[in-house]
Amino acid sequence: MAENAPATAAPSAKRDRTHWLYIAVIAAVVLGIAVGLVSPETGVALKPLGTGFVDLIKMMISPVIFCTIVLGIGSVRAAASVGKVGGLALAYFLTMSTFALAIGLVVGNLIQPGEGLSINPDYEPPAAAEEGEGGLVGFVLGLIPTTLVSPLVGESVLSTLFVALLVGFGIQALGGSTGAAALRGIGVFQKVVFKVLAMIMWVAPVGAFGAIAAVVGETGVDALRSLALLMVAFYLTCALFVIGILGSLLKVVTGLSIFSVLRYLAREFLLIVSTSSSETALPRLIAKMEHLGVSRPVVGITVPTGYSFNLDGTAIYLTMASLFIAEATGTPLAIGEQISLLVFMIIASKGAAGVTGAGLATLAGGLQSHRPDLVDGVGIIVGIDRFMSEARAVTNFAGNAVATLLIGHWTGGIDMDRVRTVLGGGDPFDEATMLDPDGGHGEAPEEQERQLEGSTR
Repeated sequence: MAENAPATAAPSAKRDRTHWLYIAVIAAVVLGIAVGLVSPETGVALKPLGTGFVDLIKMMISPVIFCTIVLGIGSVRAAASVGKVGGLALAYFLTMSTFALAIGLVVGNLIQPGEGLSINPDYEPPAAAEEGEGGLVGFVLGLIPTTLVSPLVGESVLSTLFVALLVGFGIQALGGSTGAAALRGIGVFQKVVFKVLAMIMWVAPVGAFGAIAAVVGETGVDALRSLALLMVAFYLTCALFVIGILGSLLKVVTGLSIFSVLRYLAREFLLIVSTSSSETALPRLIAKMEHLGVSRPVVGITVPTGYSFNLDGTAIYLTMASLFIAEATGTPLAIGEQISLLVFMIIASKGAAGVTGAGLATLAGGLQSHRPDLVDGVGIIVGIDRFMSEARAVTNFAGNAVATLLIGHWTGGIDMDRVRTVLGGGDPFDEATMLDPDGGHGEAPEEQERQLEGSTR
């Protein structure tokens, strides 16, 4: 009995409890709506709860962006070093992420779900800049921090981005074992940052309760209609992107149906929805893509790199949420601001997938860099962010699956006859191979460990 005790206790110690957070957020949102409708004054008085949670997210902006950019540059170097597959993958990821960001902007401008709310966020504008510090020269000089580590304890997101790029390329220049050791050190720091972020997300129910109660108390049912419109529009946009854009591209290039691929990955999608993270399905995607007929080198390069660079769902969310917040606060973004925000998000969004709360921190970082007066407006969508995370994760996962098939086809690293056989049900995936890395189409332990390590970047 003594020998069996540890074996029975281990599974419970590793049990995923994030579903309790999901339930708590739902309960908090419902309670907040009720308070805001029954007692608007009380709802408005609860606004500091939402503001406090947003402040916690703002606290994480600089560390999150610094780590993801530095490790993202490291991923570029690793992927590009393998030649044709890596270069083609990076070019495809950059193109599709930009396209997804642009789609989010177009849909957000057409639907305008936040129009007419006129919510006033708590924001105190900074003191006016001294004479001679404005314009392009002032902007460029403002990017340079006082010290190399100043951005990590400051509020200038653009300075953080500037320093992260310098450090990332500096580590690249080191190369060899020294550069690899530096990247590992940044990777460890990133794990600490994301662990703190995960801890903060357990306060999300309190923040969602206060934010929703305040918004409903201030605007009534109009806020509920606008938030519901944003969620529906986001889900439909993600579905349109996966089925319409990715599906059409897959059909034209390979002749495969997107629905057969989605059906083949059905179990992984259920896993992602239950955890709100595409990271949980990474090992299964690697195994299933190899079983499908994509060569091991293509899968080993494309899937882990795609988890950092091919964030289609997150890209759509970032632009649509930014436009919603700007419209809800009565200060819409000009076209020039939207374009510059898109460029920033292309860089800052790398690495935001798979980690709960990272998308919210990236959104806050983008607004902080372009319109600091809108950052406190992030509290408006805190209550529904959790509901939108499933669509983000599912879209990211579908995008990486399609990317693996496309890049395999373009590089000749795919057996199309086997693909059609597997998708047609002729050779079902054996779940036992997930338990034996060397069995069937599984990865060797060293290779799988390398790929999983690369996916965290």
